[in-house]
Amino acid sequence: MGRVNELRLIARVAQMYHVEGKRQSEIGEVMRMSQATVSRMLKRAEEESIVRTTVIPPAGTFAELETALRDRYGLTEAIVIDCTEDRDGAIMARIGEAAAHFLEVTLQQGEVIGVSSWSQTLLRMVDNIHPFRNAKARHVVQILGGMGDASVQTHATELTARLAKLTGGEPRLLLVQGITSSREAKLVMLADPVVRGTMDLFGRLTLAIIGIGAVEPSELLARSGNVFSKQEMALLHEAGAVGEISFRFYDREGNPVQTPLNDRVIGITLEDLRKANRVIALAGGQAKTDAIRGALKLGIIDVLVTDRFTAARLAD
Repeated sequence: MGRVNELRLIARVAQMYHVEGKRQSEIGEVMRMSQATVSRMLKRAEEESIVRTTVIPPAGTFAELETALRDRYGLTEAIVIDCTEDRDGAIMARIGEAAAHFLEVTLQQGEVIGVSSWSQTLLRMVDNIHPFRNAKARHVVQILGGMGDASVQTHATELTARLAKLTGGEPRLLLVQGITSSREAKLVMLADPVVRGTMDLFGRLTLAIIGIGAVEPSELLARSGNVFSKQEMALLHEAGAVGEISFRFYDREGNPVQTPLNDRVIGITLEDLRKANRVIALAGGQAKTDAIRGALKLGIIDVLVTDRFTAARLAD
């Protein structure tokens, strides 16, 4: 009976604390015991399963899918957003909202942020970020060449500049083409000290925020002029490419695809991304599912923000 009596008292203390809302000091005063004893009893209440913690996910969240993605792909965090339809426009908007909130909560002082410049989903994220009261970032770095057709050129520079203003960081633009006409042309552009200064920051990123693309370019990217020819795209398909991150292509098993086209890209490499302290990827949609799956297998993504339809396909 001694143990029963002990557990009965522990249960009473737990009831006063968890159900009646009394502070530990109040319980000690009522029960004539020290606060240290109350604290020990509350700990015992958990050890004896008298008190059990239950997390009930709120409506509109998908804890099981998020757990499945974390476990399957070794992610630090997975954020699965609700969406009424499997349609790119709606998906991009909701992913952008969720990513903005996550960034606002987790951004650290003095961050060096690398950001993809031709992602519509990232632009939706920037649209939803509230200005930080105190400066947080040190630099916001454009990690892929942003020059292109004048009708869409402002997209790349605007995304980087706006994120820098919102986070209090210094914008470091990469004002060259993402894809050059030749390896020789790339070498000429890399000789520019301003370009080199921006690219030198690639290896110092504390946070990279990236989009994930299929081999076929998005409408925005196609309009920018930063695309390969149909023959070059066919070469990538033949090499097994299923997706790209800043024009660095990989296959469905997460192996980088090496072709001569790499020599014409001015942007961050997968190796530099791997060095970043944290990589957040924003992507969703049926057309990108294979690309996202391959990107997750690269082992460089820490946080994925996606929609529930894509998450279900990735977890299957």
